[in-house]
Amino acid sequence: MATVCMNQGDELNVAEANAINEQEMMQYIADKTKASQANIALVLKHEQAYINKAHENAKGNDVDIDGDDLADYILSRKDVKLDELTVESILDAEMDYLMDKGHAGYID
Repeated sequence: MATVCMNQGDELNVAEANAINEQEMMQYIADKTKASQANIALVLKHEQAYINKAHENAKGNDVDIDGDDLADYILSRKDVKLDELTVESILDAEMDYLMDKGHAGYID
């Protein structure tokens, strides 16, 4: 899986965060994955925790997030009862949405 690169070193700046319609993104992900809103929210919550931790460890440097490592982290959470394919589908759909909106991209 390619490395994820979001604008501003994986951290959305205030203008970008305001530009993302969370409900629209959640609906987009649900439409593409058929996952429930609760499961989508759970995956995104753990994804954000992983990204925040990576930023803390980077001490202000840009952070590259490996998609496989992120999926493994989410699957290792005790409250996540989803299979790997579902988690990866949710993450992929989120990335598709963010790329469509110009907030993120992949680097090889």
